[in-house]
Order: sequence, then C-alpha cells, then structure tokens
Amino acid sequence: MIIVITGPTGVGKTKLSIELAKIYNGEIINADSMQVYKELDIGTAKATLKEREGIPHYLLDIKSLTEDYNIYNYQLDCRSKITEIKNKNKIPIIVGGTGLYIKGALYDYQLSYEETKDEEFNDLSNDEIYEELIAYDPDLNIDKNNRRRLVRYLNKKRKETLITKTKPELLYNDVIFIGLTTDTEKLYSIIDKRVDKMILDGLVDEVKALHKKYPESRALNTAIGYKELIDFFEDQSTFNNSIDLIKKNSRNYAKRQYTFFNNQLNLHWFNVNYENFQETINEVINYIEEKQKEQ
Repeated sequence: MIIVITGPTGVGKTKLSIELAKIYNGEIINADSMQVYKELDIGTAKATLKEREGIPHYLLDIKSLTEDYNIYNYQLDCRSKITEIKNKNKIPIIVGGTGLYIKGALYDYQLSYEETKDEEFNDLSNDEIYEELIAYDPDLNIDKNNRRRLVRYLNKKRKETLITKTKPELLYNDVIFIGLTTDTEKLYSIIDKRVDKMILDGLVDEVKALHKKYPESRALNTAIGYKELIDFFEDQSTFNNSIDLIKKNSRNYAKRQYTFFNNQLNLHWFNVNYENFQETINEVINYIEEKQKEQ
C-alpha cells in the first residue's frame, strides 16, 4: 500500500501524515517542491523535528539553495524511496501539495531534463518572457521590469513541463489517494493566520539571512514567502505590502492547487474537522480500510 495525502497549503496534511504513519508503520516522503531545500524552514511550514515525532522523513532538506531540483529529479528520488520503504515492509506515505511531483512520481510519465541557460533568453524582451509566463500561470504576480526574476521563473516553468507522455497510467496498483479540504473562507483564514505566525516565528530574519547568503538562488527568489520579502529588502515594496502579497500569493496558490488536484488526481476528499481532528483521522482510516479490502 502507498498512501498519498495532498490538498491546498495550510489544510493539515502534516498532522494527518504523522498520525497515519504511527498507525500503519509508515515512513513519510515529502512532496513539497520547496521543502526539498535546506534552510527554507519557516516560510515553507516545514515540519520541525518535534512535529515529526521520530517518524522518518525523506526528500526533505536534501538540496542546498545553490542547487536546482525539478520534477525529473523528484520522479527518480521518490520512486527509489517507495521501493526502499516497501523493502522494509513499511508503508510509504507521500505528503505534500505539489501535485505535479506526485503525479510525475506515481504515473508512467517519461521525463527528460535539459538545463536552459540564462543566455538563451537574450533574444527575448521582458514583455515576451512575461507573456510566456502568463501562459503557464495566469495568476502570476511579477514585475515585468525585473528581468532576472522573469528569467528565473520562465526557466523553472519550462523545466516543470518536460512531460512527453500524454496518457500516463498509474505505475502502482496499491495507491490510496487522500485529499484534505475545507471551505474557502476557512482556508483563507487559516492561510492568513499562518503567515502572521510565520512572521512572529522569525520569517523576516530567515529571509534576510538567506538572501544575504544566497542572493542568486533560484529557489529562494521564486518561493512564496521569500520572494515577497526580498522585494522589501531591495526597496521594491513596503513591509506591509510584502506581507499582504505573501497572503495573496498563498491564496492564489491554493486555488491553483485545487484546479490541478481536481483535474489531474483521483482524490477522495475529506472535509477537515478542525475542532475535532480525530474525527477526520477516523474517517480517513475507515476509508483506507475499505480500499485495502478492494485491493
């Protein structure tokens, strides 16, 4: 059995994954494209060592901010970890909100990877780069005059779409897909409060130190919660506007996640009971038991 837990940002995936890992003797594989990077801690809501409760976590903190990582790398790494965990007679639990990573790992996509060098964008104007970016992501909020960031974004988007198989099939016959959700108003409130908590927990100092240490990091300059504060440090935005933009971008990201999940993954959705999370855990367990009987 392979358990997948996904859903929009802030919905409660980490908490559920820990509980299921304890119940099913599972080990967790991260499926968040930013949590693969070391030092991106507060802004990515990465589970602390205390929160992990001794459960092994994989593909977490595996890359420096000076390195690149993409769906091609994740496909190889995730499949390897699935095999490794199963060989120990344990249950792989894939947890995260990067739907493309989940689908790329579990379906028989044929991926290729070729680095696009920044100089290959020299013949494109800022407007041309921007228009291509909007085609990838209509909700993108980016300054058309910031060419360095435009190039970084486009490079990343191009690499994320290197999928050559149009009708992929599920590689594993024992996958159970679980989606966590809540109503929009509740989710947006959770997102806003989480950003406020990140600020209290030291996000500004984290971003300031990392920007000084890794000013050219592609991951750092594209991650929500980091890029907005970098604009503040570079006097392109006020502090309050940057915080508001983190919240707005996080909400927009949640919208895009729902679009992907609903169109690309066969999820069974669970409406999270935040007043009694154990009830949600019990509902998920009952569903897993039913699916196991079918398999």
